[in-house]
Amino acid sequence: MSVRSVTVGFFAIALIGCLTEGAALAQQAVSESWTAPRAPDGKPDLQGIWDFSTLTPLERPDELAAKAFLTEEEAAQYIQQRIYSANADRRDGIGTEIRPGEDTDVALAYNDFWYDRGTTVVGTRRTSLIIDPPDGKLPPLTAEGQKRASALAAFLKQGIRGPLESARTRPVRERCIWWESTGPPLAPNELGAGSLGAYNANLQLVQNEDHVAIVTEMIHDARIIPLDGRPHLPSSIRHLLGDSRGRWEGDTLVVDTTNFMSTEDFIDPGASSDQVNYRGRRRNMHLTERLTLIDADTLRYEYTVDDPMTWTRPWTGQQFLTRSKTPLYEYACHEGNIGIAGVLAGARAAE
Repeated sequence: MSVRSVTVGFFAIALIGCLTEGAALAQQAVSESWTAPRAPDGKPDLQGIWDFSTLTPLERPDELAAKAFLTEEEAAQYIQQRIYSANADRRDGIGTEIRPGEDTDVALAYNDFWYDRGTTVVGTRRTSLIIDPPDGKLPPLTAEGQKRASALAAFLKQGIRGPLESARTRPVRERCIWWESTGPPLAPNELGAGSLGAYNANLQLVQNEDHVAIVTEMIHDARIIPLDGRPHLPSSIRHLLGDSRGRWEGDTLVVDTTNFMSTEDFIDPGASSDQVNYRGRRRNMHLTERLTLIDADTLRYEYTVDDPMTWTRPWTGQQFLTRSKTPLYEYACHEGNIGIAGVLAGARAAE
């Protein structure tokens, strides 16, 4: 956990969206009249440290099914509820999920002082990161997607005893290899207490004429994205973060990513978990990301996920990254050194 994690986030306001559809269009029109600073090659200068934390859920909650946007009053109430439900200092068992038989303090890990789930103020109030489909929900799963989701649910239902006491099935984030919330695509609300990103939702963007680099604070990921028009790697060569190629469309940086690793590429074939997959198979996932600087301190990040093996149609998410004036800090992932040894030693002792 970095020093950044101690920033106060108890009253974070990071819901994304707008007051009304008309307000959203008005805001976009103002943004389009703004001129972005330029890099030496004449392209928009996107460089800097960016915070992608947010309280907005990926999917629209059922209780807000009819509301794509919240009023100011509704947003204030919703923010309080989100922060309260994820507060790690609670001991009433309602917030952070605690499995039967699990020690409360271990389940809650740190007290709330150490979490930073969202501190940015974007000024808009969307009820989900998903903007297409219009209902703010993920599309229906395909037959194969349903089969894999059922298998994963059955696997996880067994709890921390049994299946996760094998070296073959421990999650890769525990081994400090990769953290799903840092993407691609960025997904700050996929993990963490109360289904909110826990901390370190920050990245650094560096660019020159030929490449863009996206470095995330969480663990150690760095995506080096060529801009020179080279083709993707052969389909036989796959990477955990995929194979990315970038291009400029006007003032928008478009990043096209294929060749993702999947469970069968990474985990022992005998394992039944999907610990390296982004909500699906990943192997056949095609990801298109679009980054646009809409004012001096706001970067619009929009992405479309197309995985015909998992969902019946593509879907699109959108969020806004805010510029940070503090640097990235080293993420020292201690669990990668001793965590797996302790887990397996305890399992063997129990046997």
